[in-house]
Amino acid sequence: MQNIIDEGQKYLMSNYGRFPISFSHGEGCRVYDYNQREYIDFLGGVAVNILGYNNKKLNDAIAAQSQKLIHISNYFWIDTQVKLAKLLVENSFDGKAFFCNSGAEANEGAIKLARKYAYRKYGIQKNEVIAMTGSFHGRTLATLNLTDNPKYKEGFGPHPEGFKFAKFNDIDSFKQVLTKNTCAVIFEPIQGEGGITPVDSDFIKKVSELCKQNDVLLIADEIQTGMGRTGKLFGYQHHDITPDIMTVAKGLAGGCAIGAVIAKVEVADAFQSGDHGSTFGGNPLACAAGVATLETILGDELAENAEKIGEYFKLKLQYLSQKYSVVKAVRGHGLMLGLELSIPGAAVVQKALYKGFLINCTATNVLRFIPPLIIGTSEIDLLIEILSEIFEELELAA
Repeated sequence: MQNIIDEGQKYLMSNYGRFPISFSHGEGCRVYDYNQREYIDFLGGVAVNILGYNNKKLNDAIAAQSQKLIHISNYFWIDTQVKLAKLLVENSFDGKAFFCNSGAEANEGAIKLARKYAYRKYGIQKNEVIAMTGSFHGRTLATLNLTDNPKYKEGFGPHPEGFKFAKFNDIDSFKQVLTKNTCAVIFEPIQGEGGITPVDSDFIKKVSELCKQNDVLLIADEIQTGMGRTGKLFGYQHHDITPDIMTVAKGLAGGCAIGAVIAKVEVADAFQSGDHGSTFGGNPLACAAGVATLETILGDELAENAEKIGEYFKLKLQYLSQKYSVVKAVRGHGLMLGLELSIPGAAVVQKALYKGFLINCTATNVLRFIPPLIIGTSEIDLLIEILSEIFEELELAA
């Protein structure tokens, strides 16, 4: 393991703050490092490993497809791509899909689609996109400008124009920035990097209605909330709205790199041949993995499991908030939960790692829990026990 770390430091760029661990394999909700130490995973590859590790149906689908076609150009029809598009559309809203390789690419594609749709109807002036404070939508030059965190933007200017922010869950703020030049609004059903902050139902319903009145497209960023994580297949389904465009990635193919843009038919048709593309987007292997993943989520009722297990998990976290003064709040739905602390969370993450648990901190002081959807109550109980030990130590030391 040390050799991997040493050579990684020599040959890889230093843009990640990595822990000094390298994993060799996983099984279920557990991963093992090269020293054969076991860790229970509540990070899930940052909401990617939605089926956990070594899932047989996913492995078999990847193995079978790898022996037929790994890649072929989008100049041709790809059977697994068509099948995955059909599954996504039939389980969300009537529309069409475009496939790419990541969440940032999906959001980039959604911006381009929204602008092209508005351009075809109104001309070049209707091009502004409204995002929300606390948001995170990616790290490309365009999506950086939908991301409400100055540290991600520093040193990468000049920045593209045409992006504005409204205060999250504040309808008056939204009305102030909405203009005749607005072509789209993008939101996360639960802000991940923003501290596991859910959208308010009343707010997003009012936003949706204003969008309809002004022919503004509503984009749901489901990169992190999608694929059953919140207790429904997609996070917007909690709020009795339907977006015009939806972006999906992370858990879509259980660990294979893929992203998707789903748009209502009349919006999707704004893209014509040559308007947008991706060499690797929707290749046969990634889409075969996506089909296997989505079929497993639906067939094994993993969204329903996320709802049920998530309620249990949330109750356990609320117990911690009642017992320890260091815990300020519990937020989230399903298996996308956050524990807000009164102190920075990095030390807690480090202590949990030492005790054999993978967790994460976002927005400086919010512990983020986004485990595989197959997590069980026994793993949750073990985590709560470890967090109790950590908070006990912190309060004794204070």
